[in-house]
Amino acid sequence: MSALRASRRFLPVVVGVALCPALAFGQAANLPNKTVRIVVPNAAAGPNDLAGRMIAPELGKTLGQSVVVENKPSANGVIGSEYVARAPADGSVLAVGNSGTHAVNYTLYKNPTYDPVKDFAPVTEVIFSSLMLVAHPSVPASNIKELITEAKRNPGKINIAVAGATGEIAGNLIKLQGGVQMNNVPYKGGAPAVVAVISNESQLVLTLYSSLKGPIDAGKLKPLGITGSKRDPQIPNIPTLAETGLPGYEVEFWVGVFAPARTPPAMVQALNREIVRILNLPDVKERFTSNGYEVVGSTPDQFAERVKRDTEKYRKIILDSAMQRLD
Repeated sequence: MSALRASRRFLPVVVGVALCPALAFGQAANLPNKTVRIVVPNAAAGPNDLAGRMIAPELGKTLGQSVVVENKPSANGVIGSEYVARAPADGSVLAVGNSGTHAVNYTLYKNPTYDPVKDFAPVTEVIFSSLMLVAHPSVPASNIKELITEAKRNPGKINIAVAGATGEIAGNLIKLQGGVQMNNVPYKGGAPAVVAVISNESQLVLTLYSSLKGPIDAGKLKPLGITGSKRDPQIPNIPTLAETGLPGYEVEFWVGVFAPARTPPAMVQALNREIVRILNLPDVKERFTSNGYEVVGSTPDQFAERVKRDTEKYRKIILDSAMQRLD
């Protein structure tokens, strides 16, 4: 995910307007009554930042308080995530996290500084997206089954361009389930990784469809499938890897809102109701879908289960594939 590794800082966005008159008093009593900071543990731009900046204005209207979107970029979002894990549990500091910061990092780092399950109260999953597996046109495969056959015929001859932990995990799971040998080649960002496949320096890449649409339409890349559990309604003609050769395969990139672990359950529920309402506003939903994401709006319990399940799932993939872990 190259957008998650960007280094440019943006100034905070502050929103604050009158209290929404339709808000029931009981819900208002359980919402924060002070300035709220939404911490994005990545640089401005990218899905985490988009989520924070779409939620902040509407949340500000409801609260009648300032809502500040604060970017705290660092490698893999560690600094911002740890900051929120240690923040006061009064609803005044929230995190926008993703499958990298709140599932992958716990095993990717040998000595993680926060626990994605124990140190946070999940509020709601906001959006998710499958990754798309694409190949250089010269690769003699039109789906994952044919790719596995080709990889077995020529072990170690196919390179996967890697630009982030989620994409690397997705590729490693293909190798584990398919029983094939392919080489991971690291690149400094998603754009260079895509360019490397277009030039045939590497032959495969797994990343978000939004960064692949142009090269696919131009015939410079060919799609082999998507990594999610179901087809993407925006590209329904592209099958999942699970249905075309790797049964049970699933890797999805998601983004959600978290509060510190000790936040009162009533406040978590009130925040959940308000953010889910925001996600269902037509202009908010359209902005997300136009960027290639599906809007979710889950309950806190549903999101907590997603985090726990993916943390355990990605831990197994990282360890089984001998993926390089970070100090």
